[in-house]
Amino acid sequence: MCNTMNVTFKYNKGPLGPNSVRERKRKSRVSNKRDEHLLKKRNVPQEDSLEDSDFDSDFKGNATSDNAVVQLSAVQAARKLLSSDRNPPIDDLIKSGILPILVKCLERDDNPSLQFEAAWALTNIASGTSQQTQAVVKSNAVPLFLRLLHSPHHNVCEQAVWALGNIIGDGPQCRDYVISLGVVKPLLSFINPSIPITFLRNVTWVIVNLCRNKDPPPPMETVQELLPALCVLIYHTDINILVDTVWALSYLTDGGNEQIQMVIDSGVVPFLVPLLSHQEVKVQTAALRAVGNIVTGTDEQTQVVLNCDVLSHFPNLLTHPKEKINKEAVWFLSNITAGNQQQVQAVIDAGLVPLIIHQLAKGDFGTQKEAAWAISNLTISGRKDQESNTHTLQPQYHLLSVKDSQVVQVVLDGLKNVLIMAGDEASTIAEIIEESGGLEKIENLQQHENEDIYKLAFEIIDQYFSGDDIDEDPSLIPEATQGGTFNFDPASNLQTKEFKF
Repeated sequence: MCNTMNVTFKYNKGPLGPNSVRERKRKSRVSNKRDEHLLKKRNVPQEDSLEDSDFDSDFKGNATSDNAVVQLSAVQAARKLLSSDRNPPIDDLIKSGILPILVKCLERDDNPSLQFEAAWALTNIASGTSQQTQAVVKSNAVPLFLRLLHSPHHNVCEQAVWALGNIIGDGPQCRDYVISLGVVKPLLSFINPSIPITFLRNVTWVIVNLCRNKDPPPPMETVQELLPALCVLIYHTDINILVDTVWALSYLTDGGNEQIQMVIDSGVVPFLVPLLSHQEVKVQTAALRAVGNIVTGTDEQTQVVLNCDVLSHFPNLLTHPKEKINKEAVWFLSNITAGNQQQVQAVIDAGLVPLIIHQLAKGDFGTQKEAAWAISNLTISGRKDQESNTHTLQPQYHLLSVKDSQVVQVVLDGLKNVLIMAGDEASTIAEIIEESGGLEKIENLQQHENEDIYKLAFEIIDQYFSGDDIDEDPSLIPEATQGGTFNFDPASNLQTKEFKF
């Protein structure tokens, strides 16, 4: 959950007001590879695993044997085969009828070693494809795994937790099914000082999976149950537990304003913000996404984060050697500059605008896009005196030539709003834009295939650059209609010219 997010934006033809600003509060579009490979985990031991040829062809008979030693040996052999580093034959074993036998072994309270081996084998089957995970669910293993959470044997409990984590990680349907059977309370009961660190890591990972997915999000009652545990785990010194805890919070804050408010009300934000300067990049990355999601909410929710001195962390984040950190940092600030004027002023007072401009000029394309949003939002949300900080316009011009129409429109919107807000000084700003090479880029956009872009480019030129000293191509002027409006027809001007952007 990766989860690159598709976002729809609305654009106004004229000056953009407060309502449009709210539409520019955007969820992160930065993909997260972490989301792709930690939904499910296989338990692969250091010991040698079995090859297919070593597997007893009479597994069924041996695994149901009345001889406890023979039965345990058969189940253990299946588990070893499923623990192979190389492609384990999960489908073949499912077709062999192994699932009902393994599930039956989970009931054997008189033989915890057999329960452990069967749970381990089922864990690794559930770590496979969604179809393989569903096969475990349909074999009615989940109620038995929940029962094993109360086993007096730690290794059996931990293996049951691991299996449930893989099932929950299959998606919201499995997640909500396991929740409905009562997984949360026994799971949280394992968070205590006596729990082994490896066990607690698995418990925390399962909590992460419970917080994942927002279509639909986890039940509100579940979120309320999990938040106090996350508020405890955020103090943990183990990096793996801390990283997973912060990712869990990031998933919850990605679920809309109601979940954002629940996270805020838990009191965790003041402890989350300092993690932006943690020495571990993995912690910084997760914390940046979590606080970044919060500031996609209302101005009031955004202010909670700002009140924690969050902006003091951003000079280092904007100059971080990791490009991904730079990108998310600028994305965060783009949502602050989409806020109210006091929040825009906070970004200016923190000295962050020059750093955003630097990323606009020197960052990779993804970071430049976010920087364009940050500056454009500032021109919409800010006052005239605040916009004086955006007069370093030249770094934006190269983005007017990119193929990404959304970016081009964002930059044009920003330029137009600077000119609008300049009022009587608009001619001075227009002169700066012309002398620094911006006008030529805008003129080229009158040929753009996107209707909104070429209309906006024409409007900017018509309103601010239509003096006698401007050489205008008569063929580019739209035909006036009887109603006094312009008739834009890009096709007529594109038939004989080829443009490459």
